[in-house]
Amino acid sequence: MVRRTKEEAQETRSQILDAAEKAFYEHGVGRTTLARIADVAGVTRGAIYWHFSNKSDLFQAMLERAHLPFEELAKASESTTEPDPLGRMRELLVQLFKQTATDAKVRRINEILFHKCEYTDELNDLRQQMQDNSIDCDQRIELTLRNAINKGQLPIDLDTRRAAICLHSYIDGALAKWLLAPKSFALGKEAERMVDVALDMLRLSPGLRV
Repeated sequence: MVRRTKEEAQETRSQILDAAEKAFYEHGVGRTTLARIADVAGVTRGAIYWHFSNKSDLFQAMLERAHLPFEELAKASESTTEPDPLGRMRELLVQLFKQTATDAKVRRINEILFHKCEYTDELNDLRQQMQDNSIDCDQRIELTLRNAINKGQLPIDLDTRRAAICLHSYIDGALAKWLLAPKSFALGKEAERMVDVALDMLRLSPGLRV
């Protein structure tokens, strides 16, 4: 009975996350209320508050669920025992580009993140969460770059902080541009070359040296 209750709770949580994704995509994060999400999910607002403290908490959980398939590669690239950290990061970024181009769910999540998330005064806590996420991502990229330097894959005088910020900005910019104007270039087809351009920047740019 306890196991069944846990399964039901997990199923309800997944329903709520699916409903939030649908509502955020259709109406934007700022205009979507928890009442609307509850209605789409077919649950009460109380059920939402049982699983999530507020809309920002729900939004963060939606992002974490979407990013879970990429997490294994991210952790591998950050591990000091990984023999090819740069290769793992390349694999992760290529997969991110290709799945955004071909997987409707991944594309929808990224479109919400880049183009349907309005940082109004009401959503100050969400804005802070996104700022924290961005800084955390920079730090994780920098950790991978340090690993790559230690494995002889990148120049020893690479400014890892500046390089991490530039790489993060390049990836976000490419995703945001394609999601806004998908006919402007073939993200999936160009994924490997675009990632290789970014990695060449790390290896060759004088502006990224200490």
